[in-house]
Amino acid sequence: MQIDLTADWSVDGTVRITFARSTAIGRGALMAITDVAAYTHLTSEDVREFGDRLDEIKRSVEHDLGERDARYIRNLIRIQRTFEVGARLVLLDSGRKSSWWLGTGLLFLSKVIENMEIGHNVLHGQWDWMNDPEIHSSAWEWDHPMPAAHWKKAHNYQHHVFANVIGMDPDEGYGLLRVTRDRRWRPYHLGNAVYVVPISMLYEFGMCIYHLEIPKVVAGRKDSQELRGAGVEILRKASRQLFKDYVAFPALSTRNWKSTIRANLAANVAKNSWEQIVTFCGHFPDGAEKFTRRDLATETRGEWYLRQFLGSANFPSGPVGRILTGSLGYQIEHHLFPDVPSNRLPDVARQVRDLAEQYGLPYTSRSIVVQYLLTLRTIVMLSLPDRFLGLDAESATG
Repeated sequence: MQIDLTADWSVDGTVRITFARSTAIGRGALMAITDVAAYTHLTSEDVREFGDRLDEIKRSVEHDLGERDARYIRNLIRIQRTFEVGARLVLLDSGRKSSWWLGTGLLFLSKVIENMEIGHNVLHGQWDWMNDPEIHSSAWEWDHPMPAAHWKKAHNYQHHVFANVIGMDPDEGYGLLRVTRDRRWRPYHLGNAVYVVPISMLYEFGMCIYHLEIPKVVAGRKDSQELRGAGVEILRKASRQLFKDYVAFPALSTRNWKSTIRANLAANVAKNSWEQIVTFCGHFPDGAEKFTRRDLATETRGEWYLRQFLGSANFPSGPVGRILTGSLGYQIEHHLFPDVPSNRLPDVARQVRDLAEQYGLPYTSRSIVVQYLLTLRTIVMLSLPDRFLGLDAESATG
């Protein structure tokens, strides 16, 4: 591990020593970055200019938005709804094995597209510029047990604003997994690798429970009344989702109701597992850095951009793969510009990669398989106390 040390002289003559961690590719899960500028070796002028250049990229996209972008999201919604209706009709005959597999597959595609490329991105406000009351972040309610209002607070604000900041980003380990050594090891972390399985299968419900922030209520840092109100809202929404998938539609299948329940369960588990893989690959593999909250109060626009850039990781995907991953194969660009329409991210990515090269910044991008394997390695490695770990992943057990 390489350590950079800088000294800043203050007006009273004291010296502030800053350690900015720097690691080579393939040596992840070490320590959080305490000073983004020092880590990147950029001057304050470079950081400001970097932010200005990114602002220019965003403005150029916003000025070019038009009918082809609106057509993209409207057509995608039509396709998703066609998949869902087709799945429900095919599953009326779910007792037949071929119908079960076809219906389950169509339902999986429908749910993935609705949750990821449509719901997630609509709720980010990516299509608000259209002023379409049906496709607007203030009105959209997605096919998910977590109410849209809860998601926008937990995801759009807490996660995106404080991405990968230890103690601020709720998605950093989801309060259960240890994904960085900056988290003090606890005995329950021995089950780190085991927890991935239920998190994967019940991903959407896990988000609902975690974002209730029950530990904060227990610690007296959150009003119990607020917890009860949020719990009722989640219970109401989740109940509707469960009723739809496991009562209403199976009932329409009459004598095939049991196989329809199994089909819905399979589609939901597959969707949850896929979403967990995609999400983990964007924030937990090597190269997706973690940060401290020490300098948040004085963070400039350019430094915020740098933190979003360094805290994310990409994986390449084709046009179909992009839709099935909610365009989160462009996680770096999504975190830089969360409200830029997802269909524009491939073009934006080319500009961001060029910009990163100009400023000597690491652009983390590997195949989704490699990213997920690196993530699993980190999760397994960090199930152990620090005394069993080396300075890098290769000597983790040395």
